[in-house]
Amino acid sequence: MPSHLSADRPAQPPRRGTVDALISQTRRLRGDMDAVRRDAAADGTDAEGRWQRALYDLALHQLNDLDEHLAQLRDGPDVPAADADDADAPAEPVAARPRGSLLSRVGSAEWNLLTDEASWSGELYEILGRDPSTPALTLDELPSLVLEEDRPQLTAMVTDCLIDARRIDGEFRIELPDGVVRTVHMMGEPVLDDDGSTASMWAVLRDVSELRRSQRAVSDTRDSLERRRHIARAEHRIAVELQEAVLPPWRGALRLPHRGPETLDVAARYLPCSSTALIGGDWYDALELPGGDSLLSVGDLTGHGVTVTSGMATLIGAVRGMAMAGTEPGQLMACLNQLLDAAGQPALGSAVCCRYRPATRTLVWAQAGHPAPLLFRDGTGRVLPTPDGVLLGATSGAVYGQAEVTLRPGDLLLLHTDGLVPGGMAAVQRLLDLAPRFAEARTARDGVRAVVEEFGEGEREDDACVLVARVLA
Repeated sequence: MPSHLSADRPAQPPRRGTVDALISQTRRLRGDMDAVRRDAAADGTDAEGRWQRALYDLALHQLNDLDEHLAQLRDGPDVPAADADDADAPAEPVAARPRGSLLSRVGSAEWNLLTDEASWSGELYEILGRDPSTPALTLDELPSLVLEEDRPQLTAMVTDCLIDARRIDGEFRIELPDGVVRTVHMMGEPVLDDDGSTASMWAVLRDVSELRRSQRAVSDTRDSLERRRHIARAEHRIAVELQEAVLPPWRGALRLPHRGPETLDVAARYLPCSSTALIGGDWYDALELPGGDSLLSVGDLTGHGVTVTSGMATLIGAVRGMAMAGTEPGQLMACLNQLLDAAGQPALGSAVCCRYRPATRTLVWAQAGHPAPLLFRDGTGRVLPTPDGVLLGATSGAVYGQAEVTLRPGDLLLLHTDGLVPGGMAAVQRLLDLAPRFAEARTARDGVRAVVEEFGEGEREDDACVLVARVLA
């Protein structure tokens, strides 16, 4: 807006061709933005998606306003901007124009300080909710429309303009007769006479209620997104700390039992999901039992986050306690199923539990909807025959079968969760194809390293655990 308009030299609109070029650029950008927004609308309904859509809507709203502003600038105040391409059409009466058009949202006014007269455009009457047949309000009367808390802002703007010849650029809220509150943006300047004194004040007033609502929507969704991110970071930290506290404290290799002749060489690894920062419910465990037996187990509680990690901790504690008390793997699974079934929050889980008796080199095991252990011997591998067992928490009173297999020194046993190699038997075959490498493995840690090199380096859609036990005697 030019500085300090002269009363005898009104501002002239720019050349039509210049504004036409700006309108074309604006419409191309609006089309591109609308295409991107439609693509984004197919995304999920999470907080970040809502925030992005709100930003797209706000940007489109502002581009629409810019297009209409430029059309009005090109065509002049007497031509409706609802159809900028039909600039030669006769002007519509104000009452006939669509309520959502530009001319129902932007109006102009001039207040003559010498005659105390006010002149409003028809659009301004609609913005301020006034009857067009009534006289325009003077500057002294204008604050009567404004909410009480915003009146000092309007008074200060008008005073700065009239006394100090400053530009007006501010907002205030009005309440319409039907109780609707509208936000109005006012821009104006003093009009000077030949002596340099303020003769009148000219202003453009715009209804920005919809724009401010869009901006508030963006702000609210951004705040919601930030809160969710903060909560997610806190949950991740707690879940990691809880997982580290619950999973076995040993890292790398473990020899069982701790006292007496060692019979098992054990190593394990947790592989986090690469597509989410949340910790899942996958777990592994190895424990010396009374009498020299050893417990080997892996499991997976569905879901991610603190709640799932806490449930995982409960299951590990239950497995350890019942195994130490001498509960056989099949009965142990039935008790775990009952534990999940009685939990206040429904959950599903899978697990495999093995008890190794070194005196007879017998492995007794049971499973609950979980991949069976793989046995590698003499350079070949096979899947152990699977006893009956449904997912933990799937049904009340489930009965779990139990299987036995006799092991030999040098055998290598591999337990894993289904996130390691998803895809059924074809994926399991990839594990079995590692048999030659396992035959060369001197320790259980070498076996885990072979699995991680094959399956753990790339992108992973789910958490996974792998446990390798090598029979020593």
